[in-house]
Amino acid sequence: MSKREGEGCPRKNADALQDRDGSGNPSSPVIAVFKVFQQELDTKHDKYERLVKISRDVTIESKRTIFLLHRVTSVPDAEDILNEAETKLDAVRQKIGQIAEELRGEDIFQFHRAFTPGIQEYVEAVSFLHYIRHRSLISLEEINARLVFMRTEKGLAEAQPAGSQVLTFQVTPSDYLLGVADLTGELMRMCISSVGNGDIDTPFQLSQFLRQIHDGFSYIGNTGPYEVSKKLHTLRQSLGKVEDACYTLRVRGSEIPKHMLADVFSSRTALMDPEEGVV
Repeated sequence: MSKREGEGCPRKNADALQDRDGSGNPSSPVIAVFKVFQQELDTKHDKYERLVKISRDVTIESKRTIFLLHRVTSVPDAEDILNEAETKLDAVRQKIGQIAEELRGEDIFQFHRAFTPGIQEYVEAVSFLHYIRHRSLISLEEINARLVFMRTEKGLAEAQPAGSQVLTFQVTPSDYLLGVADLTGELMRMCISSVGNGDIDTPFQLSQFLRQIHDGFSYIGNTGPYEVSKKLHTLRQSLGKVEDACYTLRVRGSEIPKHMLADVFSSRTALMDPEEGVV
């Protein structure tokens, strides 16, 4: 047995030495293949990080636009604010154009998690602006129609003229639904602010509009994305707060002075907020 083991050891040592030489040889075909894999993964990870940074910028600018739009309830002429918000959204669309450039020739769903927070925030901002202007919900087709970009490509030679290429970005239905679900929270805040500024008609308009959105999400039920079912609870809470405000205006509106209505609603909303985390 010892003789047989002694005969096997040199063979094993030779195989191990050959494998070690193959792994350490830069010209080995195995090493060359894995270097290609490494470059592909590094390129994908770098693109993913760039998309995350662009999405963060889109989120920040969209939130600033939403904060700006909330001022429409406290000014006599809201057209200047709406025009400024439209200018901010144009800058956000340029950021989304950078996302479209990064995704050119790529599978969008491989990088969807990198930019979906920013797209949802953009949908929330643009739908909020659309509601203030038209008192209706913007459609997915209208959002995608504004996300068409012209990019100029320089010619390879100096004498070759530069060409232009059309890039499009398509908001997915799930991002659209999640953005609309977040919109309901902003409409609830708009309702409370309107009452504080003496506007009694807006809460009833918002209540009717939120009921229609709630009915639409109820038809989706559990057949939609998982995130939609999670945000449905928050949507119901926003609707409940607006309906509570309308009830107070209708029943006790004549008893409470207008300058105190906002304080009453704020206190009632604060009592309901601790339950937001309950599903």
